[in-house]
Amino acid sequence: MNQDLMETVQKKTAFVADDRPLMPPLRTTALLLDIDGTLLDLAPSPSEVRVPPGLANSLSRLLERTDGALALVSGRSLKDIDRIFAPMLLPAVGGHGAEMRISSDSEAVAAQAPPMNEDLMRRFAAVAELHAGILVENKGYSLALHFRKAPDSEQAIYDAVSAIRADLPNAPIEVLPGKFVCEIKHSGFTKATGVSELMSHEPFKGRRPVFIGDDVTDETVFAIMPDLKGLSFSVGRRAKGVDGHFQAPDEVRAWLGRLLDDERAAAE
Repeated sequence: MNQDLMETVQKKTAFVADDRPLMPPLRTTALLLDIDGTLLDLAPSPSEVRVPPGLANSLSRLLERTDGALALVSGRSLKDIDRIFAPMLLPAVGGHGAEMRISSDSEAVAAQAPPMNEDLMRRFAAVAELHAGILVENKGYSLALHFRKAPDSEQAIYDAVSAIRADLPNAPIEVLPGKFVCEIKHSGFTKATGVSELMSHEPFKGRRPVFIGDDVTDETVFAIMPDLKGLSFSVGRRAKGVDGHFQAPDEVRAWLGRLLDDERAAAE
């Protein structure tokens, strides 16, 4: 593709699966991928998500083609990410930027984010008593209240969380709304701070980042992509400031597969 086509595509606010933006060569790209709702289809509970056939192979090949500059960027803990993608170990930013692993064979490191106070955890976890369908997920650095099985409880959940926050005005916490989830975490770190830190390390350093995400918590990363001279794409909705969007995770998975096909065709 020529420069004119690149500029035309990048001005678009959306694209369908067969209308791909010009990608930099994988050898100069850093692929940054959210998990739930982006790579994987949402499920009734976080533990029920599944990795579709072929995705693990695509990620493994993309990791190789980018010389290791592929990372998952998630609100999930690294331990949970590893459970989902086992036996693969991928570079990742976990816990909304609270922890990261720079390479598949490196140790996970905390990004100066303390675990949430246990008393706070208990107070927010008690909100689940509002409805039997509310699921509590203790992530260590944060606590998530999932209400996909109790969608009518959304307002009651946020009201209860707001009441607890009002009772603790000086607590260093923030509330993250999401798709059928209300998450409470320590303030001071986000997916964007995690991505910024990741991009300062090899093999990500100096590459052009391409980030794909779907939820409100991904907007902090969308916002910093121009500063990193990167591209960003939302899934399911046209988020503000992105270079394009996919309708659903299956389009993202198909697009990743075609990146590999394009590279192979270019080499022939």
